[in-house]
Amino acid sequence: MSTVALNLKSLTFSQRATYLFALLFIAGNIVLPQLCHLVPEGGLRWLPIYFFTLVGAYRYGWRVGLLTAIASPLVNSVAFGMPAASMVPVIIMKSVLLALVAAAVARKTGKVSLAALLVVVAGYQLLGSLGEWAFTGSLSAALSDLTIGWPGILVQIFGGYAVLRKV
Repeated sequence: MSTVALNLKSLTFSQRATYLFALLFIAGNIVLPQLCHLVPEGGLRWLPIYFFTLVGAYRYGWRVGLLTAIASPLVNSVAFGMPAASMVPVIIMKSVLLALVAAAVARKTGKVSLAALLVVVAGYQLLGSLGEWAFTGSLSAALSDLTIGWPGILVQIFGGYAVLRKV
């Protein structure tokens, strides 16, 4: 796989495009989890609520990523009961970490590559797992993204690469 240079944008909160792109990625983070939840343990296995946060933050910067990271779990929980309200803080924390790490790696590299996305996903998973362990007190729960959600991690890396190359 090759490295692809991107015309990365770091949108500001004063730009209308920030909110339009965030709404687009929030919508993706609503539809994709609903599709995944049609399969037993689909959310746990495929980690769909993170996908468009990754794409949005990597391509358009931390502000789009942050808006997507916070709004997606809240809207999904209120509208569909998934994620469960008790897990919303953990998922928001992981999503915010993902948005910040993705935007930082994108800004640093200026391109998309599998290696860069591996760094992004490994970074937010490591930090997020530590945060979840601190929040829940359960190492087992903190490692569930790695033990159960590894297909979703692969989708984030390889699917994120494919989508970012086309965006």
